[in-house]
Order: sequence, then C-alpha cells, then structure tokens
Amino acid sequence: MSTDTNDSTETTSTDSDDSNGGHCSTPDSDGEVAEEIAIISFERKMDIAEEIRARIGDRYDSIDIVEYHGEVFAEHWGEYDCFVGLMASGIAMRKTAPLLDDKWDDPAVCVVDEELTWAIPITGGHHGANQVAQDLATMGAVPAMTTASEAAGKQGVEERAKALDTHVVNGDSTVATNLAVLDENLGPVARLDGPRAVMVGDDVTVLKRNSDDGVVLGTGSVSGAKKEQFLDAWRRTLEGTEYDLGDVEFVATGTRKEDEEGLLAAAEELGVGVVSFEKETLEEFEGPTPSRSKELIGWPGIAEASAIAGGREHDLLVEKERFDEAVTVAVGR
Repeated sequence: MSTDTNDSTETTSTDSDDSNGGHCSTPDSDGEVAEEIAIISFERKMDIAEEIRARIGDRYDSIDIVEYHGEVFAEHWGEYDCFVGLMASGIAMRKTAPLLDDKWDDPAVCVVDEELTWAIPITGGHHGANQVAQDLATMGAVPAMTTASEAAGKQGVEERAKALDTHVVNGDSTVATNLAVLDENLGPVARLDGPRAVMVGDDVTVLKRNSDDGVVLGTGSVSGAKKEQFLDAWRRTLEGTEYDLGDVEFVATGTRKEDEEGLLAAAEELGVGVVSFEKETLEEFEGPTPSRSKELIGWPGIAEASAIAGGREHDLLVEKERFDEAVTVAVGR
C-alpha cells in the first residue's frame, strides 16, 4: 500500500535526443510544448521509474525522476509540463487538487501503477496527460482516457490542433467545438491567410500556425500496411513535385483508417500529425479519380478526399497513386 510519509527528495534528470519524434514533441493546445516531464516515484519504485524513462525518454526533451514526499507536487508545480505519478491515483489527486487553477496553465497529471497495468490521465488530458498515457501504452499499460472526444473514439479539437502543428488561441471555445466533434458536425478546419480581419463568436475555435505551410499527404491503405510501405509511398509520390518529406505539414486520412498502426508509426517517424476526417466531410471533398471503395462500402476515395479537405485552398496537387498494392497517396496544397 502506498503512503505519503517519506519527506526526503532526490532528483535525477536526462536530456535525450528528440530526433525520433514522439507524441509530446508537438505543440500543445495552449501553445506550450509538453516536453519536460517529471516522474514522481516512491524510493522503492525507482527501478520502474528508470525503466519508464529508458523506454519513452526519447520522446521528450527531458524526463526527471523525483522521489516522492508530501509536498513534492507543490514544490515543483509549474516547473514541468506533465507529472507522471508512479503511485495510487488517490495520492496524486489529494496532493494536486489544491494546486489547480486553470486548465490552460496547470501542468498535466497522469498516474500509472507499478505493474504498468493502467495509465490514467487525471488532469490536463488534452494538455499532455493523454499523450503520456498513450506513450505508456507502448509499455503495456491501458490508457484510461476519459475526455469526451477520446472516450468516443473521435479526434477532439485540441488533438487536431496538435496534428496540424497549431495551437488554440481561445481555449474557452473548445467546449462548444468539441461537442460538435461528438455530434460529427464540426467538419474540416477552415484555413485563412492574411492580412485580413476575422470576426468570430464564442463557439469558434481559433488555431494559430506554429510554422509555415507545407503540403498535405492524403493517405488510404489496406488493413495492416507496414510503416515502411507508407514511408516509401509518400517519398515516391513527392518525387515528381518540388516538395519532399520535410515539407509535409501533416497526414490526412479517413476515420476508418485512423488507427492503422503502420500509418501512425510512419507519421511519428516523420514527426508529423495525423488528421482524420469523417465520411461526411470526405464526401463533400470527393476527388476526381473513381474509387472502388465507394462501390464496395460507400466511402469516397480516402486519399484524394482527405488531401483536398486538408489543404489550405482545398487544392489537389497530385492525384492519387497506389503503391505496393497497399497504400494510396494524394497530395493537397
């Protein structure tokens, strides 16, 4: 049984190479980067904390291991983007609850048990805790995410912001827009270039780009396509253009393909996000090339439709190509 009577503290840290990318290397919804993580652990669990750092450390700028004592969260509050509590959830809840002020400013908190069975985001699910839980899932933990969009298997506004390499400017608006996500009534993110003035209401979420625009890779695949097949298909598709993989802003696909492990692994290797569009959105932006999927299952061709939907001007730069009888790719601009 975990206790909170130990008053000693010790901190160790490591700075790891982030060249492999990772979930929390993308800007979070408040414009900050969830890259500095602290694992709060009892002394007897330090070996598990070290194992966690060794396994997922390359996905963050730094992971510190801090020995638990009664005021450890208060002592380090504001120093880290996310706390990983290697302890009972009740301890983390009691110790952090008095410190909470604003979800857009508070650090995220995720707890995990010593058997690495459950990874539970407690606060800041859309601000790093969900992503940490997903990273811990690579070690066998079940990510117990309770934020509404993730619980419903949908991509919330904050998650779309991360995938698009943007951040939310007006956080209060996400209540309304995430409800629209749940109702499948939000549609694609509208993209505007300035200079121009835009008037919006309280139920419009404004995303600001973190970097210059590039191209969008619309991608479909057969089930079980491998990471290498996606990477090869993307590279070969761009060879006939003035762009290369470094110009890819994000990958777009349909919701029926958003959980393809090879697709997610390939996007992670490139360090780009994946945006998934509902069937209704893809039907609105259907591409020019006939697709067998429409005949067989009623879905428009995912590659072209998602590339068009994701592009700033909904412009199709390269019509879909099929590679290795496994991956289809189109390019949007």
